Formats: sequence, structure tokens, C-alpha cells
Amino acid sequence: MEPDRPDRPAPTDSEPDQEQIGLFALKVWGYKQGEMVSLLVHLGDRLGLYRALAGAGPLDAAELARRTGLDTRWVLEWLRGQGAAGLLLWHADDRFELEPAGAAVLADEEGSLAFAAGAFGPPSAPEFVDGLVDAFRTGVGMPYDRQGPAGVHRTERMLGPWTRLALVPRILPALEGVVARLETGGQVVDIGCGAGVAVVALAQRFPQSSVHGYDISRLAIERAAELVADAGVGNVTLHHAGAEALPEEASFDLVMTLDCLHDMTRPEETIGAIRRAIAPDGTWLVKDIRCTPDARDNLANPMAAMMYGFSVTSCMSSALSEPGGAGLGTLGLDPQRLERLCRGQGFGRFSQHDFDEPANLYYEVRP
Repeated sequence: MEPDRPDRPAPTDSEPDQEQIGLFALKVWGYKQGEMVSLLVHLGDRLGLYRALAGAGPLDAAELARRTGLDTRWVLEWLRGQGAAGLLLWHADDRFELEPAGAAVLADEEGSLAFAAGAFGPPSAPEFVDGLVDAFRTGVGMPYDRQGPAGVHRTERMLGPWTRLALVPRILPALEGVVARLETGGQVVDIGCGAGVAVVALAQRFPQSSVHGYDISRLAIERAAELVADAGVGNVTLHHAGAEALPEEASFDLVMTLDCLHDMTRPEETIGAIRRAIAPDGTWLVKDIRCTPDARDNLANPMAAMMYGFSVTSCMSSALSEPGGAGLGTLGLDPQRLERLCRGQGFGRFSQHDFDEPANLYYEVRP
């Protein structure tokens, strides 16, 4: 079988610059190193190694192995890899330390908005990668559930700290009249609710309100049902459906689409359905990726390459999972485009909030 690659380019008469080749090779192998370090981060998170290191000061491999119940030799190699990557401080006596900044990013899932270790997962299954190869050939991507339960779990853990520490205490109070309305009993809907982290948070904070979660992912709704049951909240209704299933009557006081509108195959139709379902004095909160109309301007984001990687493997793939899908991609819903789409569906008020989050912008949209 021929490999999946284009024909090799014809050689040129000019001699290659060996220094440039070396530097370019170093850049390429740097990404391979990132792949390996990513797996070590996943293992450190999954095995509780970072949590055991947090606040413990310098530890050697035997001490960390005792704390975690793991094998000393394997722990030592992991520690050396983390030290080489600069994620742990490697002391001269072969002890290793997770410094406070590192603990905030790698260990403190409950209390740090900077927590990131939950975003790291095992390598993609071969059949998933094969599906991406087919998508390049056919133009049709894969629906979210092709990522399997791991995709839902990863998203849940990435959103969890933000939901606990920002959505309810910081974001909602910045929206005109929303908190007061929900405290007296309102109707809330989270479209693209995923594992239901935000649904549960709002149901707990506003027990007088009714909270609905909609998602086309069966796996996400199943996980959301588990979180709702674990939380013991009785004011939540989950719907395995998209925005087209929203009620036609204008009844929702708060509508939310949190980091998902750009993933949708037909965002314009979703916005139209929201416009019909939102109360005349209701609020639609949009959280979406910070980006610009000119794609090259996105290079100012030091994580732009990662964002485009997310797009190919998840966001754009989902948005092209049906023929004729919009395919906006992770960095495809800039403020100007979103405002045009909203006003085109009859929304009259559109304002932007910037909470100094590196990855996200927020929009307060009203009829």
C-alpha cells in the first residue's frame, strides 16, 4: 500500500543550507518532544503524581513512589522526564520539586483557573486518525461522539475549574439583571451543554430556576445525567437534541452557548432557534474563542498552532460532520462575524465582554 503522502517534490539545483536544515529539523523534533511530554503530563495527572508533589517540597523517586503506591523505577524515569521538560525543578541530589506556579497549572483542579493537566489525554485511537484521513478526502468530518467517552471526559475537566471559579461568581454578575432574575426563578438553557458541568453549577446556585441542557452527543448527555444525579439537583432537565428542538415559545430568561457555537454544523440556524426561544427581556451568553477576522492576525496567539490542531481533530471536524456544514473551526467565529449572524436573526443588542482570559471572549446578546 502506498503511504498517505503527496509525491516527493522535485530536487532543485541549489544546495540546501545545512544550518537551516538543522534548525528546521530541531523545530520539527521539538513538536515530537511535545507529543511525548504531553503523554507524561497525562500520566502524571492520571496517576496522582502532581497532586502528591504539590506542596511537598523536594522529593526523590522512592519518597514519591511511597506516597502514590507506584513502582520506584517507573516514577524515577517520569520524574527525570518532567525535570528535562522544565515542569519540575530537578535538584542536584536527584530530588524533584513541583513549584507553586506548577501546582496551580498541574495539580490544583478545584481552586485554580490556570489548571491545565485535565486537557492532556492518551494518544488518539488508530481508527479515529483513520477517520481524519478520510475526512480530508471526502470533506465530511466526524461527529463529536467519534472521539468516544475520553473526549467528553477531557472537555469536562477542561471546563470544570472555569465553571466553578468564573461562570457563576464572575461572569453572570456582569450580565445586566441576570442574577436577580434567576434568584427569583427563571428558565435557563445551556445549548451544547456537554457533560453538564455548567448545568449543575447553575442548578445549585439558583435552586428556584429551571435549568435545561441540550446536546446532540449521546455520550455527553449520559455523562451529564451522572453529574446531575451525583449533585442531587432536582431542577435540571436534559435533552439529547440540538437547538432545533428548542420550544418555539419565547420563554428562556438565560440562554448559554459556551465554547460550542463554532463547533456547530449550522450555527446560523442555531442562532435563529435561540432567537425564537428567548424571552423578550432574556439574555444570551456566548462564550467563544478569542480570534480575529484575518487568520494571520491569530498568529499573535502563542497557542495558535494548538488551536488549529484542535480545529482539525475536533471543532472543524464536528462542524463539517454533515454535508454543507459551516466548518467555522476553532478560530473561525470572530466578534464581527458573530454580530452579523446575531443581527441577521433579529437580535437587537450585542455587546462584548473581555475578562482578560487568554483564550476566550464573551458576548451579551439580547432581542
